[in-house]
Amino acid sequence: MSSLLSVCDLCKRYTLGSATVEVLQGIHLEIAAGTTTALVGASGAGKSTLLHILGALDRPSSGVVRYRNDELFTRSDQQLADFRNRSIGFVFQFHHLLPEFTALENVMMPALIARQSRRAAQERAVQLLEQVGLSHRLTHRPGELSGGEQQRVAIARALVLGPELLLADEPTGNLDMKTSESIHELLRRLQQDSGITLVIVTHNERLAAGMERVVRLVDGNIDYATPEGM
Repeated sequence: MSSLLSVCDLCKRYTLGSATVEVLQGIHLEIAAGTTTALVGASGAGKSTLLHILGALDRPSSGVVRYRNDELFTRSDQQLADFRNRSIGFVFQFHHLLPEFTALENVMMPALIARQSRRAAQERAVQLLEQVGLSHRLTHRPGELSGGEQQRVAIARALVLGPELLLADEPTGNLDMKTSESIHELLRRLQQDSGITLVIVTHNERLAAGMERVVRLVDGNIDYATPEGM
């Protein structure tokens, strides 16, 4: 399998007053294309910070991140924004749907911003909402949807531009157990169907166990990582 993401000696630190907080300390990690990886660990271990750097939402303090062998953080902020929009889909714990728009319109939005035709954006959005089991909710606004349905809309929105990497940060963190399991199964099915690379931050051990690889962070370091393909 070819490498999609390669991380070498990655560090992230923040300065708070006179104190320096080391969030990530010398991370080394390879993520192969088309695989599933869970990032696990206690709160404050650096999971979300690592995910944000992998998604070019935040810059590291030092170290190198390569995406298909091209170094990411030599690029300008605008180049990184263009890269994110083209190559990466994001799903967060809170769905961040626009309340005044329907499910269909929310999913279409990234495609319209990318200047796709309205017809193409709508066709793709309808297809994705059908895939996530919401073909009967196209015209419903977020306030008319359950928490699980809202997260399904968010997943469809993350996939509308056809990214090759999907990053999910605690995607079921505010859902009940039954709904969480349905979202987990949906993510696994979508990944298998599309071959997308999936990286999830989670506290849910059952979700992590369903991924091909588990990477455990402790105090900003990788404490344990199963080999790729296991």
